Amino acid sequence: MNKYETLPSPCYILSEAALEANLQLLNLVEKEANVSIICALKGYSFWRSFPMVKQYLTGATASSLNEARLISEEMCCDAHTYAPIYFEQEFPQMLIYSSHLTFNSLGQWEKYREIALNYPKKVSFGLRVNPEYSEIETDLYNPALPGSRLGILAEDMPESLPEGIEGLHFHVLCENDSYALEHCLEAFEKRFAPYIRQCRWVNFGGGHHITRADYNIPHLIQLLKDFRSRYPNLEEVILEPGEAVGWQTGVLTSTVEDIVVNKGIKIAMLNVSFACHMPDCLEMPYKPTVIGAHEPTENDKFVYRLGGCSCLAGDYIGMGDFAFDEPLEIGDRIVFDDMIHYTMVKTTFFNGVPHPSIGVIHTDGEFELLSEPGDYLSYKSKLG
Repeated sequence: MNKYETLPSPCYILSEAALEANLQLLNLVEKEANVSIICALKGYSFWRSFPMVKQYLTGATASSLNEARLISEEMCCDAHTYAPIYFEQEFPQMLIYSSHLTFNSLGQWEKYREIALNYPKKVSFGLRVNPEYSEIETDLYNPALPGSRLGILAEDMPESLPEGIEGLHFHVLCENDSYALEHCLEAFEKRFAPYIRQCRWVNFGGGHHITRADYNIPHLIQLLKDFRSRYPNLEEVILEPGEAVGWQTGVLTSTVEDIVVNKGIKIAMLNVSFACHMPDCLEMPYKPTVIGAHEPTENDKFVYRLGGCSCLAGDYIGMGDFAFDEPLEIGDRIVFDDMIHYTMVKTTFFNGVPHPSIGVIHTDGEFELLSEPGDYLSYKSKLG
């Protein structure tokens, strides 16, 4: 019997043993390279596992007030915070929960500079910069494209770091290896070296696929050591992977509810929705791994398209079909592998961003607010 047959469906299921193996590897890199590796909640927010995460990693990074508070409560530390924009009503609270806080633009820094510098708690402030180099293949995830809204170009920087700014942050990787990081660092240093020499810290962002089986760990460690040797002024070099923390740590179970045939195409209808439960598969897009299935060949007899349970016409894996060794039947369990990082996060509240309010303008012209976004507790409860 499939080990998932007796477990709930649909259900995201984490393997603690797999998670701990990832954390041990990340901790090894952190110690050997003398860097800080922190968990990016946008890529891994399974907060009930945070007691284990904080045994191995230095901290975590937040992109919203919800995430910052979650880090404070469940990892018992202050967050490294970055958001493309900060909201006036939330900014003072962001300072409460943050040890480092990065601004996306000089305009955002100027807007909040007085509040930031006069805040009684010590927070280290930084700027996100754009090295104008990336090896990300999917444009949707590439922040270095011309016209990007993320990060400051070198040509737009002042002659020296603004007073009160102590760090620089870039994030131009996505599922990349250490050689892509090496090339990004070349571009980063070419454009920003004078500013790096003025910093207390730099943050290389996320997208480091460190726990992938073919990742060259020795090359990464040497790369980080060499960078640190070139900038002895730096007190801290930070990496903030999210996907690497949750990489290959769990599954999403589903069940075949019906099988329909259209023009000879067999479609297994599941009790999950790719649009609702696995939006990353459609957005990236990518074809997830199904345990027990393989890529179809001309000799395969049992080939199926997998369809979701929503009414969206495109609610199926459009990247291709799946071949099975035996015909599928109603009630069979379909298990999607490696679902515990971005896919699970985007099912809840990506970046911890709350949903909009809902209101109505009545025929007499009066506005009525019908509902407001759920509070922090509802956000936290939806994560698990």
